[in-house]
Amino acid sequence: QVRLVESGGGLVQAGGSLSVSCAASGPTASGYAMGWFRQAPGNEREFVAAISWTGRNTYYSDSVKGRFTISKDNAENTVHLQMNKLKPEDTAVYYCAVDSTTAQIMSSEGPDYWGQGTQVTVSS
Repeated sequence: QVRLVESGGGLVQAGGSLSVSCAASGPTASGYAMGWFRQAPGNEREFVAAISWTGRNTYYSDSVKGRFTISKDNAENTVHLQMNKLKPEDTAVYYCAVDSTTAQIMSSEGPDYWGQGTQVTVSS
């Protein structure tokens, strides 16, 4: 079992920056790929970014590429998402996710483990 706890987020004006973090804990918390999804009101949950266990490989949705950066601290079992040049359409609940590989995170089946979500609101 893996427990995921997100932190960060909040309210920011368009063009600003925010970061969210997620700490994984539990007896099998290490050795996983990690990622972020988001869900805006009335929309389905969508993939945002993923990073491999080693941190060497990162993946982004087209909508955030060039603006968001995912990073990982394996010593702390933590993943971070730095969000720059935020837009009102980035407003959503952001969810941390974990699975064995980035491919599994991005698969149609989705990741095995989810955090509880943290709100990010971008005002225009």
